[in-house]
Amino acid sequence: MDDIDRNIVNTLQVGFPICDAPYRQVAESLGISESELLARLQALLANGTLTRFGPLYNAEQMGGALTLAAVKIPAERFEEVTEIINAFPEVAHNYARSHELNMWFVLATETPEQQQQTIDAIARQTGLIVYNMPKLKEYFVNLRLEA
Repeated sequence: MDDIDRNIVNTLQVGFPICDAPYRQVAESLGISESELLARLQALLANGTLTRFGPLYNAEQMGGALTLAAVKIPAERFEEVTEIINAFPEVAHNYARSHELNMWFVLATETPEQQQQTIDAIARQTGLIVYNMPKLKEYFVNLRLEA
């Protein structure tokens, strides 16, 4: 990442304008063209520096529920179980870990009741224990990249 990319990430983490031409407004604030901003965002997504670009919603305030869950998958079943877990639309994303609990995933459900139903369904389909680790408190960490 160069200084312009870092400034893009820092700027977009603060907020995204709601207007007729939000990318143009952001680009102007950064001193670059709208086409350069869009090209740089596409490049950051394509090379994996950014994994996604979009809004974050507070699911709980919208009546939904989020939780972190983990499973201990035997090595020989990892790909099979990954496919099962990823087939659930409630699974936002997951991570392979070098830990006894070797897959961690985030569940996002429309209601709190659906959270346990989804955990139970994953356990039934995989035959594995799903460890639910709901957050006790949320902390906001404001990531700023040095430019």
